[in-house]
Amino acid sequence: MNPHTIESIITIVVSVLASSGFWAFVQYLMGRNDASSKLLLGIAHDRIMFLSRQYIERGYITPEEYENLIVYLYDPYIQRGGNGSVKHMVEDKVKQLPMQKHHNRGEGHRNGF
Repeated sequence: MNPHTIESIITIVVSVLASSGFWAFVQYLMGRNDASSKLLLGIAHDRIMFLSRQYIERGYITPEEYENLIVYLYDPYIQRGGNGSVKHMVEDKVKQLPMQKHHNRGEGHRNGF
């Protein structure tokens, strides 16, 4: 490439980055992402609370249920800035439940799966 072409490319790139339209577009995309993040947090909140209530009502949790709840829902929820009601439910109640290897006979899965 000749120096004139490189200079033209640099000028175009700098102009685009400096334009207010470009930054308005970036802010629009960030706002959409923020709404998606809030929606995802809301769905995770609902699922964590639903499952936690079922385990508490039943009186125990299996190792598989614990891993699914904590590793795949609760920990990411907290890392994304989830609120205190879920933290209270999980830390103060679910994590205090006795661990049981298998479901009692006659009990089906009532966790919505």
